[in-house]
Amino acid sequence: MDSAGMKKGIVLKDDWPGYSLDLFTYPEHYHEDIESVYIPHGIIMNRVERLAHYIMDDFADNNNIMVLCVLKGGYKFCADLVEFIKVLGRNSNKYLETRVEFIRLKSYLNDQSTEQLQIIGSGDLSFLRGKSVLIVEAIVDTGKTMKALLKHVETFEPKMVKVAGLLVKRVPNMAESLTDYVGFEIPNHFVVGYALDYNEYFRDLNHLCVISKTGKMKYKV
Repeated sequence: MDSAGMKKGIVLKDDWPGYSLDLFTYPEHYHEDIESVYIPHGIIMNRVERLAHYIMDDFADNNNIMVLCVLKGGYKFCADLVEFIKVLGRNSNKYLETRVEFIRLKSYLNDQSTEQLQIIGSGDLSFLRGKSVLIVEAIVDTGKTMKALLKHVETFEPKMVKVAGLLVKRVPNMAESLTDYVGFEIPNHFVVGYALDYNEYFRDLNHLCVISKTGKMKYKV
């Protein structure tokens, strides 16, 4: 597989059930609310470290990058990714200075993506003008949200824009082409943990887990 293919993520098959909960530790109050550990935290961290290598190579001609973290779900992925970039820089002759800014998007209600995209907080991203930008997002599925964000970002005339997504979902009209660096390509399952939520619950899980029917009903709004 070439480097471009490797950047497109580890593919989890449609029939991948995840790991038994008994094999891992997790907050006990979620015992009935999750079905399985879909991707363990250690595997997530190793893959994020590999993505940091790709980014360092691709941004080699830049002294700095502007990292635009999409909140809230992307904050852990972003923090770990930036930390790995810093560590790689300290252990090589090429240090890539990172400045992190935040934008919050909202497009989900319960476990369904809605047509309405809300950019919460400042929509003024003029600080991106002329910069090399890395958008960091936790999950990309149909790409409606990412397309809207990219269109918004481009109006501020950055030098270049690349997108890192921890997860890309296999859905009809999936947006794989929008994402330059992918952690994992997964089936169309609703996963929580590693800062991904269901109505603001489950962000405190370290692993990525499959939510149970009980969990969906308990925390439904």
